[in-house]
Amino acid sequence: MWCFWSTLLLSLFVIFVIINLLIVVLTYSMCWYEYANAEPQLIDGRFKARNLRMSTSLILQETCFNVFTLLILPFGLLKPRRTPQTRSETPILLLHGLFNNRASWFPFKRFLRKQGFSNVATINLSSWHNEEVLTELVAKKVDELRHRLGVDKVHLVGHSMGGIIARNYIQLRGGADKVEHCVILGSPHLGSKLAPFSIAPLGKVLIPGSDFLRRLNAAPVPKNIKLTNIYTRKDNMVLPNAYTHLPWGEAVELDGMGHTGLIYRKPALNAVSAALQKQENK
Repeated sequence: MWCFWSTLLLSLFVIFVIINLLIVVLTYSMCWYEYANAEPQLIDGRFKARNLRMSTSLILQETCFNVFTLLILPFGLLKPRRTPQTRSETPILLLHGLFNNRASWFPFKRFLRKQGFSNVATINLSSWHNEEVLTELVAKKVDELRHRLGVDKVHLVGHSMGGIIARNYIQLRGGADKVEHCVILGSPHLGSKLAPFSIAPLGKVLIPGSDFLRRLNAAPVPKNIKLTNIYTRKDNMVLPNAYTHLPWGEAVELDGMGHTGLIYRKPALNAVSAALQKQENK
C-alpha cells in the first residue's frame, strides 16, 4: 500500500513539474516571438550555443522557482510567526503577485532580515478580488504598521501585480504621504499581452490599454516619494518587455533571470536592499 501511494505522489509531482515546465517554455516562446518580430536580425543567432545555453538556463530557473512557489503556497495561509516589533524603525511591507500569497516572500524576508531590516511584514492579496479591494487591504495594513510601531511612513515592495497595487495606493488612493520608498519588481506598468490568459478577474486590469492602467499612468507623479523600478530584460510574463519600464522613478535593469526569479535571485535581492539602504541612510 505504501509503495502504491508513494508511486502515485511521485507521479503527480512529475506531472506537476512538467506542466510548469511547459508553461515556462510557452511564455518564453511568446517572448521570442515578440523579440524576433521587433528585431528580425536575432533569428540568425537563435541556434548559437551561447543563446541555447542562456535559454535553457532561463527555462530551468523559472520552472524551479515556479514549482517551489506553488509548493509553499499552503504555508502562506498560516498565521505569521514573526511580526514587526521594533518601534521607530520604518517597516517594509511586501506585496506579492497574481496567484501567489505571502509564502512566496519567505526567502526574501530572510534575506532582508540578514541585511539588518527587522521590521518586515507580508499580507495576502487574493487574485479573485478587484484592484480597489486589494488596495484597501494594503491601506489598512499600512495604517496598522504605522500606529503599532510609532512611525509616520512605511516602505512598500511589490512584485508583479503587487507593484501595480502599490502604485494605485500612492498615486490614486492618496497613500503617498504614508510611504517613504516604493520598490517595484517586474510589474506590468503598461499591462501584458499575456493578461488575457488569466483565469482571475483581476487579470483584466492588466490587459494593455485597460481603463485602470490608463488612469494609473495618467495620474500625477507623487513629489514626496522615492520609487525604484527593478525589472529584468528576460521577463517571460510581461510582454513586451518594455511594458515593465516607467518614465519616472529610478530604473534598475537586471538580466539573466525571469519574472519569478526577481524574488529569488541574489542580484534582484541585492538591488532591493541597496535601494532601501540608500533611503535609510539619507
